[in-house]
Amino acid sequence: MLFPDVHSAASLTVSPDRVQHFTSDSVSLTCEGNFTEWRVRKFSEDGRLYSDCRRMTGSTCNINTSKSDTAVYWCESGSGEFSSAVNITVQNDGNGPILVSPVHPVTEGASVSLSCSLRTQKILSNVFFYHNDKLVQNDTRGELKISAVSKSDEGFYKCQYSGRESAQSWMSVKGEQDQNI
Repeated sequence: MLFPDVHSAASLTVSPDRVQHFTSDSVSLTCEGNFTEWRVRKFSEDGRLYSDCRRMTGSTCNINTSKSDTAVYWCESGSGEFSSAVNITVQNDGNGPILVSPVHPVTEGASVSLSCSLRTQKILSNVFFYHNDKLVQNDTRGELKISAVSKSDEGFYKCQYSGRESAQSWMSVKGEQDQNI
């Protein structure tokens, strides 16, 4: 579920800044821009559109995640401005790992680190990383570092730890000329 970037004065910040979350995590979605009225919209996996956040405080929507929060989110101002959309995936398996990857597109030439995390342990070693189902790293390092991202790095990533796999997440790469998106 990916929506195209829209040139806009509105933006959405996710904290913690990652696509995948565990159930019962506390996640904040903050709308930013020169507007006074905001709402966070959600397009869920089952195709439903939700127009309001259950717990909105000012311009921030606070979520205690459950499986039903796996969705595409974006901000909409009272005057109809939209932010770019972001994907959020909630891990239902409390014992499985999640992939820690950026919510927003990564700019070509920038560096990025992907890691694998358990609910009980944030830093893991001996992790397998996959890009589009192809093993790209298998060693004692707990993270996959890409020092200069290129368009060929775009795609689906997942990690595997102790025989258990995370869900896969799409990492989008944008050209340097698109930096103001």
